[in-house]
Amino acid sequence: MKFLHTSDWHLGRAFHRVNLLGAQAAFVDHLVETVRAHEVDAILVAGDVYDRAVPPLPAVELYDRALHRLAELGVPTVMISGNHDSARRLGVGAGLIGRAGIHLRTDPAGCADPVVLADVHGDVALYGLPYLEPALVKDEFSTQRVSHEAVLGAAMNRIRADLATRPPGTRSVVLAHAFVTGGQASDSERDISVGGVEAVPASVFDGVDYAALGHLHGCQTINERVRYSGSPLAYSFSEADHRKTMWLIELGAEGSISSAERIDTPVPRALARLRGRLDDLLADPAHAVHEDAWVEATLTDPVRPDDPMARLATRFPHTLTLAFDPEGRQEETGTSYAQRLRGRTDQQIAEDFVAHVRGGGLPDEAERAVLQGAFDDVRADDSVRENHR
Repeated sequence: MKFLHTSDWHLGRAFHRVNLLGAQAAFVDHLVETVRAHEVDAILVAGDVYDRAVPPLPAVELYDRALHRLAELGVPTVMISGNHDSARRLGVGAGLIGRAGIHLRTDPAGCADPVVLADVHGDVALYGLPYLEPALVKDEFSTQRVSHEAVLGAAMNRIRADLATRPPGTRSVVLAHAFVTGGQASDSERDISVGGVEAVPASVFDGVDYAALGHLHGCQTINERVRYSGSPLAYSFSEADHRKTMWLIELGAEGSISSAERIDTPVPRALARLRGRLDDLLADPAHAVHEDAWVEATLTDPVRPDDPMARLATRFPHTLTLAFDPEGRQEETGTSYAQRLRGRTDQQIAEDFVAHVRGGGLPDEAERAVLQGAFDDVRADDSVRENHR
């Protein structure tokens, strides 16, 4: 049986204020065409369908179109809620939608109620395990500890118990949304830690043939049977080196993974993380390949240049973020803030602040005059207020 494993669509999310709805629609188109081209038997969507609990209307409309297109394919889809989704909102109409072959699994209490498919080798039970917020589901699973490992372990015990009641040889797949030990995180995932511990061991999925994971945005293999598909689009510059894909998984007759192929997803625009002095970034021919990319630039000029964003945009018109890390910046001495200020005038403190913000270089005479005038005005205003009390 052949599965297409995807997750973390984050419909409605922007990339540094760039609207990605068009790129997300292109991904849905690609998903549909991939299912047709590879004759997929089932689609697995492992959570974070939306980017937030109450998504914007255009994202809801795209989701609605996606459901209709998946239903028209006649290929079963199993979809779970992630930590970004509102499980109850996503699950509205699940029973009715299920008649169209779109199986929404958003209620933790139903985690051991599988979608059962069959091929020439027998049954395959697909269990949808939505994101489990420990504090909210500990009573449902009667766990002593409030942790991801405890509630996920209890849910998997229910799944294994149900699987034991099914005909011998029944193969099994679990969809889950969690941070599994060994996975590599990026900046765009929302923290799901509880008590400082967020990762669960891969062994929690022992006893099933394949675990289709969501939450981490990089496609990765924890082991042969436990994999993250990653997000179909990049949602932070920390994902600049990611290859965005879906997993095409073929489950063999005995539950073995016959094949695992990465299917690339469309890239709306490349990402580039550039670092250096402004003049060097503007002149270096090696950066020509990044001129049409979304750019994160870190300038290392000792003194902050004038109009850096405008100047960068002349060569890199899609620059989205700008940071400064001046060369030769002094490390903190370990002295307290009060100690560093002791004996210094307001004017001196302000001048040091200006130098720090722009990466070096004390204010010139004109700038010092502006600062002095501001302090004089403040002192005068304070005097007026004092006299009128």
